[in-house]
Amino acid sequence: MREPNPSMRPVFSSKVVPVIVITHVEHAVPMAHALLEGGIDVMEVTLRHPAGMAAIEAIAKHVPHMQVGAGTVRHTDDIHRVQSAGARFALSPGFTDALVQAAMDARLPFIPGVMTPGELLRAQAHGFSLVKLFPAEQCGGLGMVKALNGPFADMQLCPTGGVSPANMQAYLREPNVAMVGGSWITPADAVARGDWAHITRLAQQAVALAA
Repeated sequence: MREPNPSMRPVFSSKVVPVIVITHVEHAVPMAHALLEGGIDVMEVTLRHPAGMAAIEAIAKHVPHMQVGAGTVRHTDDIHRVQSAGARFALSPGFTDALVQAAMDARLPFIPGVMTPGELLRAQAHGFSLVKLFPAEQCGGLGMVKALNGPFADMQLCPTGGVSPANMQAYLREPNVAMVGGSWITPADAVARGDWAHITRLAQQAVALAA
């Protein structure tokens, strides 16, 4: 088993990671500014929509204080593409040996996704100390987090999937939870109408809950 590799772990201050699907590139920069104003310095822009890559590039270029990461990274080619676009780190809903190796070769901080103890063991064997528990609520939620802390107390989790203002504090109280991910901070209707003030308020509320 490899020792934990600190260089593969992204660094940001927020305990809440907005998981965002951007469908129009012009939304990317004002959204990043709105999140920063609300106290959140990280955003996971997923590759679920073709606009995601250009959105990452726009944020990296125009909002340098935002730690922009690429989410839904599933293929080795994605690693090189998001790094070229300016992503500071990458996250995946799962992981393969090839994907992990591509991230390591690129020296791109990476958070692999896990759902089972076996997958957690594999991530640990690759030298990861932080993983994305996904989908968190569907794989056991808070009970799963508590159960994993016994045999894996040296591993940190980022539960994502079903996390909301109603349960995020309970997750963050657990000693093996470093942060949580969720999509509620950037609701599609607010983004569509360009209501960046609303997103700033949601970010402020999330930061307050995470304190």
